[in-house]
Amino acid sequence: MSLARVHNFSVSLDGFATGEGLSREAPFGHAGERLHQWMFATRWWHERSGDAGGTSGADDVFVRRFEPGIGAEIMGAGKYGYPGWHEDPEWKGWWGPNPPFHTPTFVLTRHTRPPLAMEGGTTFHFLDASPADALKTAREAAGGKDVRIGGGATVIREFLAARLIDHLHVVVVPIVLGRGVRLWDGLEGLERDYAVDTVTTSSGVTHLTFERTAR
Repeated sequence: MSLARVHNFSVSLDGFATGEGLSREAPFGHAGERLHQWMFATRWWHERSGDAGGTSGADDVFVRRFEPGIGAEIMGAGKYGYPGWHEDPEWKGWWGPNPPFHTPTFVLTRHTRPPLAMEGGTTFHFLDASPADALKTAREAAGGKDVRIGGGATVIREFLAARLIDHLHVVVVPIVLGRGVRLWDGLEGLERDYAVDTVTTSSGVTHLTFERTAR
């Protein structure tokens, strides 16, 4: 069976994966871009942006694991758009005409709409489904490849609580947000199901990888 994987998911020292006050102008609320500066500095990010340079150390190695072997993505409504996006029939996500997923992408929302085909192979499908049912649907679309659980924090927490995540990569960024949406709430004892490894890099972030051992 294909794996359910999480990659490059950034949280603050106090466990927040996004700030407070999300809007169309502030996708991560008061956190701004601080949770993702480590990623923006990598060579991988520079290449995707059409720029030269960027760092080539461990941060770059981790961020490049985002895409290989992925056949579908699942994300929450809050990752797909700003609060209230479902009232805008023209909203097509944050990423422009060619989103970075290049696979069938399943958006979990109570406000379903017809599939939306984008450039580059991404088609957004809007599902009102439980984590287990969504994962089953995404696996069928993935054609034997793995399924990436893209976030946000609430969606990843729900998949973890249902014991559906096989590989979890969390990046702890040395900032304190104080408010927003936390990842770890309600997941006491989660580590018992995983082999956990850590790598701290010169950028100041710590990469935590959880590989599932209990099934």
